[in-house]
Amino acid sequence: MSDVRTLLREAFTRTGLRQTPQRHDVLAWLVRHKRHATAEEIFDAVNRTNRRLSRATVYNALHALVESGLVRPVAGEGAAARFDATLERHHHFICDRCGAIEDLAWFGLPARAMEAAAGGRAVRQVEITLHGNCERCARGKTKQSNATV
Repeated sequence: MSDVRTLLREAFTRTGLRQTPQRHDVLAWLVRHKRHATAEEIFDAVNRTNRRLSRATVYNALHALVESGLVRPVAGEGAAARFDATLERHHHFICDRCGAIEDLAWFGLPARAMEAAAGGRAVRQVEITLHGNCERCARGKTKQSNATV
């Protein structure tokens, strides 16, 4: 438990984002649960332990956490944005069949390829999302849903 507190304190300090209790609760839940949750799922979970936390507060906390770089939105299937608080650099895999979102280990691209693709643009961040069938769906073990990993 104290490892998570230390990790979060260092993350807030590193980004310069003020650590409010609400931002802490939202980020702590995302870090502890290692899933790509919607804002509504985060609200439901965090609200169980802190009934005073409103939906608007969760959305505002998520917005601030995204702006600071501590959380990033993941463009999954469906209308609801999903949020990821894995603080290490990584990519994503999204299953076309069941909608599961998985973290993939970071791999870089050759600098020349990135420069050519970017042209004269100033690139702020690189994120690669692979799409296909997850291992379970490839074996035919799941039905269509919007599950996340």
